[in-house]
Amino acid sequence: MSLEGKVVLVTGGSSGIGQAIASACASAGADVAVTYRRNREGAERTAADIRAMGRRSEAVAADVSRLEDVEALATELRSRFGRVDVWINNAGADILTGEARRLSRLEKLDLLLAVDLRGTILASWAAVDLMRAQQHGGVIINMSWDHVGQGMAGENPILYSAAKGGIMSFSKSLAREVAPAIRVNILAPGFIETAFGEEAGSGWKREVEERTPLGRWGVPADVAGAAVYLASDQAAFLTGQTVMVNGGVVM
Repeated sequence: MSLEGKVVLVTGGSSGIGQAIASACASAGADVAVTYRRNREGAERTAADIRAMGRRSEAVAADVSRLEDVEALATELRSRFGRVDVWINNAGADILTGEARRLSRLEKLDLLLAVDLRGTILASWAAVDLMRAQQHGGVIINMSWDHVGQGMAGENPILYSAAKGGIMSFSKSLAREVAPAIRVNILAPGFIETAFGEEAGSGWKREVEERTPLGRWGVPADVAGAAVYLASDQAAFLTGQTVMVNGGVVM
């Protein structure tokens, strides 16, 4: 799959899945911009690695929950790259690791709704405005979660279901609104070995492996491969679709 000649934006590209997606898009031939909120070092490292592949790359600070940041991001992308062919909304709040896991239930909900849901909506609107001004349109990819269709017990899964379920529903409606010039699809990862997976206890990790038909946790590269496909012309007849990258846990 080739993204040769395309310009790709990945929000939240400083680590984990976002970093893997950005690198995979560059490997497929794209110039790639990445955003970060706090982890400037990680974003700059991602951009440097992409430039080492011979592609253009920039790291841009942006809090996607803030309208002014998203508008400034769109302006900067237009100035630096001239266009955006693929806009991937990967940025999301981490309520599972670090200090955030000790937040109250309400604080976690507010954070997820602000960053994941509101941020995805604001950034998608900005992407649509950019792409409608482009002769060739573009592609938007939004990040949901594989369990939103069947549910999962627990405080954190309930909160994620609210935010990520909203992203899925929003994206399907947006896909109808902006077709045929712009395609909108959804990636829904399952259990992926990011910081949360790395901190999971050995018993829980074994339980996930046993529940997974393909017998292992996913890795960021698994999600990145699906993102490159959805971004590519090989997926030209796909819009409003959800691709679950989860080893078959949810089918």
